[in-house]
Amino acid sequence: MFIDEAEIIVQSGKGGDGAVHFRREKYVPRGGPDGGDGGKGGDVVFEVLPHLNTLYSFRNKSKFHALDGARGGGKNMTGRSAEDMVIPVPPGTIVYDQTSDDVLGDLVEPGQQLVVAKGGRGGRGNSRFASSVNQAPKVAERGEPGEERYLRLELKLIADIGIVGVPNAGKSTFLAAVTNAKPKIAPYPFTTLEPNLGVAELDLENTLILADIPGLIEGAHLGVGLGHDFLRHIQRTRVLIHILDGMSEDPLADFDQINSELALFDSDLGTKPQIVAFNKMDLPDAQARWVVIEPRLKKRIKMHQKDLDIKSEVFAISAVTGLEVRRLLYRATQLLKESPPPPKEVGLPVYRVEEDPGEFSISRVPQGWRVSGSAIERAAEMTYWEHFQSVRRFQHILETLGIDQALRDAGVHEGDTVLIADYELEWQD
Repeated sequence: MFIDEAEIIVQSGKGGDGAVHFRREKYVPRGGPDGGDGGKGGDVVFEVLPHLNTLYSFRNKSKFHALDGARGGGKNMTGRSAEDMVIPVPPGTIVYDQTSDDVLGDLVEPGQQLVVAKGGRGGRGNSRFASSVNQAPKVAERGEPGEERYLRLELKLIADIGIVGVPNAGKSTFLAAVTNAKPKIAPYPFTTLEPNLGVAELDLENTLILADIPGLIEGAHLGVGLGHDFLRHIQRTRVLIHILDGMSEDPLADFDQINSELALFDSDLGTKPQIVAFNKMDLPDAQARWVVIEPRLKKRIKMHQKDLDIKSEVFAISAVTGLEVRRLLYRATQLLKESPPPPKEVGLPVYRVEEDPGEFSISRVPQGWRVSGSAIERAAEMTYWEHFQSVRRFQHILETLGIDQALRDAGVHEGDTVLIADYELEWQD
């Protein structure tokens, strides 16, 4: 099944906790601190696999959690860092932050990777806090929490040539005739409800990737039918094959309608090189109509070509019998070589809001006081509350960031509850 949109939740791994440990040996009764650091949590990474062409794998699984880093040990042993969680995606996947709607990356190249959630760093062991003043520190850090992100994935097929036209013009029949694709084909409109990809091997040197886009209707650029869902799949193509229904009541009106919808959705679509194929020449009625339509169609194409400064040509074909199909594909190959190469697209770096790490806010809540801020919340998550020296270190962080004084200015009193992240603390002067 073809799926081109998905919403998922990713969670990177938490860093391993640093260890509070002291060296113990038979003849060393008072060994120094040797607690090791925790390992790094796993990142969540998207990687492009070229053989994929759908987001179907995300239909049954929408939550991804990387492994946590291992805890540090004695003898200054650092915990094992967790392996990254690598999630395969097809070429053409665009990654959005669901909350802000920012683009995190556009993945197009095979093997291209994008880190969407960084694993937490490992907490430091107590050996890292030893000093000349405090030679036996009972303080360490818990691992940094991982990141949770809500993402939206959108797939734009990557093909050399896009096949467009009104419903029932013969696009799927054309694709099936020239490639190994097996789209659904039937003699009624809207047979194709999802895009299809196919590879046409003309000879040893020329291979084309074609995308059959479901029939466009009037208003597709506004999302009528499934307009937006379909039109985006031809944005990456460089040449269009416009299939006209030889048995349509008005092929010229169909030609104008499709080009109008393309230009209204994306101005670049209206300027792509285009080959117009008058289809169904295996039918006598279509053959008779072609004699009348040909000069009028060529005139219309010439006007279209002049207005938009593009290359447009016309062929009379039969997708069923293969009449003129091969010659059309070779001409499409030539136009593809003549058209400028697509701009090099690379994955964008992970989007991060630049914020002041010391920024915080204080609010009055029914339970007491709520302190919010990325730095102080992260510090709370990384504190060993069972160790007195770790608590003292957290209090020093409160003073350094100015939160201690801000609470006093706000009117905090002895015994009040102060909420930071998921922790409830009692205020004491």
